[in-house]
Amino acid sequence: MLLYISRCCFRKVHSTTFHLKDIQKSVLRMSSSLMTTGSCNPIAAVCQVTSTADKNVNFSLCQQLVQQAQKDGACMVFLPEAFDYIGTNREETLQLSETLEGDTIQRYSQMARDLGIWVSLGGFHERGHAWETDRRIYNSHVIISSEGTIMAVYRKCHLFDVELPEKKVSLRESAFTIPGPKILEPLETPIGKLGLAICYDVRFPELSLALMRQGAEILTYPSAFTLATGTAHWEVLLRARAIETQTFVIAAAQVGRHNSSRTSYGHSLIVDPWGDIIGRCGGDKPGFALAEIDLNKLRRVRTDMPVQKHRRENELYSNDWKQYL
Repeated sequence: MLLYISRCCFRKVHSTTFHLKDIQKSVLRMSSSLMTTGSCNPIAAVCQVTSTADKNVNFSLCQQLVQQAQKDGACMVFLPEAFDYIGTNREETLQLSETLEGDTIQRYSQMARDLGIWVSLGGFHERGHAWETDRRIYNSHVIISSEGTIMAVYRKCHLFDVELPEKKVSLRESAFTIPGPKILEPLETPIGKLGLAICYDVRFPELSLALMRQGAEILTYPSAFTLATGTAHWEVLLRARAIETQTFVIAAAQVGRHNSSRTSYGHSLIVDPWGDIIGRCGGDKPGFALAEIDLNKLRRVRTDMPVQKHRRENELYSNDWKQYL
């Protein structure tokens, strides 16, 4: 079935950042000026939050951000990995998980429907199909339409199993998470064709190139980067993925201290196909940034520098990436 999605038309926004305390005070501080030029390009909002183990508090924060972003012209809002919660230990993380039919997804579906906005839920703790026997979960990126319908569910393929003693980083996601089985075909949305990924997936350019070959215009990397890895690699990885695929990149991030043992880097970004950062949140508080998604710029970049036409896939490169499709 073919699905027609209109691309919403708003004023031109180059980069605007709002913080939660400003929203609560109804004072909107801008990191750069709004430009009203009559542009008809859609606007995306990239959010960052500080999730805890309290799902109700987390939902309230996300709801405020989505509501304010919608008021300011966004037609699609991106929330980070673990938007639903971050547990203090393995047992709590598993206990708080839900199915796609559970209360959390239902609440976000209702919110999307009420506001008439598309929402990217960047990393939902989804109970696996054999939950009753193995108590394992998926890390799932869920896209909800403005009608409240689940349009896509991407399950994270690359799991973060990393030991960095000198950086005091020790995480083993595979201890309770099932790796996703496949890459999803890019999804048509009001801002363009969306390629879905999550966090650690950003370190695997094969995935982003596969999505680009299937027509992705925007790549998404909702994340919860550690302070150590974020400081060293976050921005350079995101800009590299944008430049090599000549796509927009939207990366919502967790920020700040979640509990006594975990802190996230923040710095949510939107990057354009030339590698310029057009939307940015800082690294210290929840908030969101708005940016225009100008697909004409994508076409110009690809026309002026036809990298994909210059690729010598059959002559020089391995075709191993095809096994992931």
